[in-house]
Amino acid sequence: MLEKAIDDYIVYLTVEKGASRNTIEAYSNDVRKLADYLSGEKVVSWNQVDSYHIRGYLAHMQQEAVTNTTRARNVAALKSFFRFLYLEKYTDSNLGELLDTPRKEKVLPKYLTLEEVEQLLDAPDVTTPNGCRDKAMLELLYATGLRVTELITLRLQDISFEMAYVRCFGKGAKERVIPLGRYALEALEHYINVCRPKVANCWQTDILFLNKSGKGLTRQGFWKLIKKYGREAGITADLTPHVLRHSFATHLLSNGADLRAIQEMLGHADIATTQIYTHLLGDQMLEVYQNAHPRAKAPKDGPDQ
Repeated sequence: MLEKAIDDYIVYLTVEKGASRNTIEAYSNDVRKLADYLSGEKVVSWNQVDSYHIRGYLAHMQQEAVTNTTRARNVAALKSFFRFLYLEKYTDSNLGELLDTPRKEKVLPKYLTLEEVEQLLDAPDVTTPNGCRDKAMLELLYATGLRVTELITLRLQDISFEMAYVRCFGKGAKERVIPLGRYALEALEHYINVCRPKVANCWQTDILFLNKSGKGLTRQGFWKLIKKYGREAGITADLTPHVLRHSFATHLLSNGADLRAIQEMLGHADIATTQIYTHLLGDQMLEVYQNAHPRAKAPKDGPDQ
């Protein structure tokens, strides 16, 4: 009886909900774990399940060494399953209402040290057209904190050398303008004037960064490039475009940049999203406070009163 309901639930996820294969696999595994537990408790029908069984299973889950994210997905699967059981008359009440979704763990963003960034930016061979392009992309990514999709969809007219900024369109097609530093400008100027014209069909598109066929790069293509240069630079951490975005924000904040300005440059809709970077800099921010605030400094030695 337990297994038949699970089979029906999988059909429901597949046909009615149109769930992805990964979701179906994960949810069915989560539900079957519950069924195994209930079988051990001599439960043979879903209508026999009560709050006692739910509490017991939750306690059983706590003993498993899984992250809060995995546990949250497990609870989401059970909520979905119990709702299905109630709608399909397998149970007289929706037991999913007894389940509370655990809070997701805050995962602090990974970022590179200044030395690692320098090693990464020095990795491309700028004597080759591709290396020249890659140098410009990496310099631009670190200088602006662009998302990889924003980077590969840039057009020639989005770069202003005169005003030293790049214009991009982020999530929700929201436009933002980000200043560019000297190194990024120099790398871009060299790429656009010297290296890009060597690519076939470069005059037939205004996409900024092109592959050797004269077409725009893909997200996957850039991911492979940054991982390649990470290996060549001797960076052992898992390197992704977002790690460079996090490095941009972290290094700005650690050098005294305003959090609101960083929010604008990153294109975050909510300042709370940007505030995660402050967790990385607790000791450093305390040192800045103690050095800068007039009432945080230690009193100077003076004559006794």
